[in-house]
Amino acid sequence: MNWTALLINLGASLVAVAVVMALTMAYALRRGEQSIVDTVWGLGFAVVAAVSFFLSAGEGDGLQRWVTLALTAVWGVRLGAYIYARNRGKGEDPRYAALLRHNQGKLVPYVIRTIYWPQGAIMWVVSLPVQVAMYVAEPIPALLWAGVAVWAIGFAFEAVGDAQLASFKRDPANAGRLMDRGLWAWTRHPNYFGDSVVWTGLFLLACSHWVGLLSIVGPALMTHMLVNKSGKALLERRMSRKRGPEYAAYVARTSGFFPRPPRRGTA
Repeated sequence: MNWTALLINLGASLVAVAVVMALTMAYALRRGEQSIVDTVWGLGFAVVAAVSFFLSAGEGDGLQRWVTLALTAVWGVRLGAYIYARNRGKGEDPRYAALLRHNQGKLVPYVIRTIYWPQGAIMWVVSLPVQVAMYVAEPIPALLWAGVAVWAIGFAFEAVGDAQLASFKRDPANAGRLMDRGLWAWTRHPNYFGDSVVWTGLFLLACSHWVGLLSIVGPALMTHMLVNKSGKALLERRMSRKRGPEYAAYVARTSGFFPRPPRRGTA
């Protein structure tokens, strides 16, 4: 592995993330809608993958580089398109509205500190497996294809879970009802579980070189955020307040993260 080239890539990707976050912030401030950053989240990873792909030309294995770029871009573009369609015309997300109510100073420094700097830093750390995978000169075929298989399982959970939820919400007959069908009967968060598995698969692509093992921090951080911070924990607090006993019963019968058959006979 060319260590100098990898270090240059790490720096260039950091600049790319900063540019993505700065442009997103400028547009969001102009629109008065900070939740735009959610749409850009997945696309930012695709940008990092593209930057790493071009910088790693002549350094990493060609097939592995193309596979890493394709998997990251497909995941990021699909996620961005889904969130854009879901949020279009709905105004500011309640999470960001609540956050902005605590602003006691100038808006720009506040949103940098509370939204764009944290999300940019997380994006860069989570993307480390993608960056390292681009510079692996001799990937182990079993790890390469295992990574693709794990990614595919995660992508299926995330995409199918999102599609099932969107279809459920479009049906007027489901107004006021709780989604507990399909994958949502096996885990309360098929999309978050799938997201975690996707990044585990991308991590496997980097593991043909020992330095790739260090990039476990990427999927570990993504999973931590999804489970304990901005994903599952935050959503479940809101749903518990909103739906009370109905949601408590759903929690009792349905796994919180890892899929399993729903418990039967749970009140």
